[in-house]
Amino acid sequence: MTNQAPFSVVEKNKRINNIDIATLYLRKNTMSKKAKTLNERELRRVLDYIATRKHNARNKAMLMTTFLSGMRVGEVASLRFKDVLDVEHNVQREIRLTPEMTKGSEARIVFVNERLRKELQNYIKSVNLQDLNQKLFYSQKRASDGFTANTLTQYFHYLYRRAGVDGASSHSGRRTFITNLASKGVSVRVLMNLAGHKSISTTQAYIDINDNMLRSAVELI
Repeated sequence: MTNQAPFSVVEKNKRINNIDIATLYLRKNTMSKKAKTLNERELRRVLDYIATRKHNARNKAMLMTTFLSGMRVGEVASLRFKDVLDVEHNVQREIRLTPEMTKGSEARIVFVNERLRKELQNYIKSVNLQDLNQKLFYSQKRASDGFTANTLTQYFHYLYRRAGVDGASSHSGRRTFITNLASKGVSVRVLMNLAGHKSISTTQAYIDINDNMLRSAVELI
């Protein structure tokens, strides 16, 4: 049995270079796919577009749920009226997500601020609510049990594109939520719990450092 000839120096260098190039390419694409955080002007642009379209009450509520709670798109899609409303059909101040509803399969509480409560309450008024087990956000498709994580992801993709906001995706609301709170001085540990992350490093990766944050930082000296 003959032993396989070892790689030549040229071949080794070629393999190493290929690995480096592939790794760098992967990292570059991973960074480029990071969802855009929106400023107030861009968010207003999307809201103005929504106002001109059908189902605007539902669409605005879905969008603002991501921006004002930081929930993942899959979590938003999984919501049912019973998760959000109390017995009198008022929006609760806390939404309890079961393990089946979260990415990490761990139950957590989403705190609903007053602004989001008003947005959701306005949407509820526009819906012919018959069963609390119904999905919170209906889909126009017949025989559909509301949006799924995939269909809601696609919805946000086309929404941002048609509103003329480049680089935004279904994750933009969540990233903007975390970044905005970080810019207001909320600690990373608190942000980690609000986002439902298991590590601070994951949360830190969500924070989009901008000039306003840097200006505020140097003014602390």
